[in-house]
Amino acid sequence: MKNNPLPRLDTSSEIREMILPLCRLKPGEIWTDPAGKHKVACIDAADGGAIESFMGRERVRLAIHDPPYNQIAFQERGVSEFIDWCRRWVEISIEAMDHDGSFYVWLGADQNDGFQPLPDFMLMMRGQPLKPRSFITLRNQRGYGTQKNWMAVRQELLYYVKGNPPFNVEAEYTDIPKILRGYYKEVDGALTENLERSKADTIRAGNVWIDVQQVFYRMEENVSGCYAQKPLKALERIIKASSGAGDLVIDFFAHSGTTLIAAERLGRRCYTTDIDPLYCEIAIRRLEQYRNTGRLGWQNGHPFEREITLPLPRAGTAETKRPGASALRAASKIDAGRD
Repeated sequence: MKNNPLPRLDTSSEIREMILPLCRLKPGEIWTDPAGKHKVACIDAADGGAIESFMGRERVRLAIHDPPYNQIAFQERGVSEFIDWCRRWVEISIEAMDHDGSFYVWLGADQNDGFQPLPDFMLMMRGQPLKPRSFITLRNQRGYGTQKNWMAVRQELLYYVKGNPPFNVEAEYTDIPKILRGYYKEVDGALTENLERSKADTIRAGNVWIDVQQVFYRMEENVSGCYAQKPLKALERIIKASSGAGDLVIDFFAHSGTTLIAAERLGRRCYTTDIDPLYCEIAIRRLEQYRNTGRLGWQNGHPFEREITLPLPRAGTAETKRPGASALRAASKIDAGRD
């Protein structure tokens, strides 16, 4: 397995300077899929005019969002300001939805700071024209340890609906075998147990997901440089349960492009945005790589391997006097035909 990862792009200024010239989108610009299915825009999720222009007259069946939990435009903010910002993009998202639609949002709870922003966000959502449907927990197999508290292994996912959207029960059976006996019930005069009455050999996904692997560097879908990548299996579960073939899905925080890849694999269309040109470019490259090779990510490599050589030279050496001079290849060497 290769060992050529990118560091976190939100904290690595030198790497950012090297990659920005490779990004096709500048703020305000839109990439349109040559296949006519998807769009990627470098715009602010809370900019109603930009989102309206991006969406046009399209209305979506499903919205899936994974906002940065304590940041607005790369700057850390207090919880009140963060929630006010969330209210803006939530309302914009609702406006873009069909009269019957589903809304999912990943949101963290900082156990070292009053569990914010999760409870504040939930209270804000009470004022929105959406009905709460479920509070889902994804259990990470790989948590972070502590000697003075319970190990943190959970990610929170809130599920709301607008109107009366469909929910495809058959789509969300897991790969966990149904092995537990119990729940006896009389049917047609005979006492039966749950395995006899079962319609499937596996159990349905409840609102605690224990069968989804947290993304880490050994997995093919890993996109190094992205600090909050969600598992493809989780996104595919949401999309299969809450949308149909050909439906439009939106994601205002593209990051590693997982929603875009899941939509591509499941025959949906995806309109996704990110305020950062780097993550827009990563999402586009991930889609292109999937179409060209069938691969879901870069495992322990990275999306810019053709242009950037790692590791970087040590700070203070002659090679680092011009940022990226030794690692960034000439733009003319980027594959021809790119938009």
